[in-house]
Amino acid sequence: MKVLILHPAYFGSIEQFVYFAKAEKIRFENEDNYQKQTYRNRQYIYGANGKLLLNIPIKHVNIKNKRQKYRDVRIENDFNWQIIHWRSLEAAYRTSPFFEFYEDEFKPLYEETYSHLMEFNYACLDVVLSCLQLDIPLEKTEEFIKDYQDSEMLDARNLISAKKKNSIDLAKYTQVFTNKEGYIPNLSILDLLFNEGPSSLMYLEDQVLK
Repeated sequence: MKVLILHPAYFGSIEQFVYFAKAEKIRFENEDNYQKQTYRNRQYIYGANGKLLLNIPIKHVNIKNKRQKYRDVRIENDFNWQIIHWRSLEAAYRTSPFFEFYEDEFKPLYEETYSHLMEFNYACLDVVLSCLQLDIPLEKTEEFIKDYQDSEMLDARNLISAKKKNSIDLAKYTQVFTNKEGYIPNLSILDLLFNEGPSSLMYLEDQVLK
């Protein structure tokens, strides 16, 4: 594939990063409206009791029927969500093979205060790409285009939906609590990184797109 169109996410799902690993260039949608129940402000990790949602609280616009641009969405920092999320990640992955290997890369994200959701998500993306050692050209849209007709471009913006069913049969890898709760597919990219470490990029490249 040539140019891949994606939304910046709160780290993003493993499925999303399979597309990352196979693209020649990524174009991020910077001009769309914010939507609820998406990976824009949530990620799913593997906790001790199974699939665990980590949700970033946002400041809601009170004007009726007012649509808000994703890039304008502000984080509600009156809640201690960063402390809660980091402690949840520690509890879930402290015993994983590579948590300590990457800990110093991710912890600062939960120590610095970010005002806007998109700003924070791009910061998360930078760290993930560095850990994956995935060097790929990135650009951002300057206008919203509903339908892309260019055959050189693949519109994968639907991957931001947390309700979307997986379109890829992802191969299994060893997860911390597999023996207790079974295998859970397509969690946050952090689940793959903390369990597979430097082999994560190879895993992503080996998956087959339908």
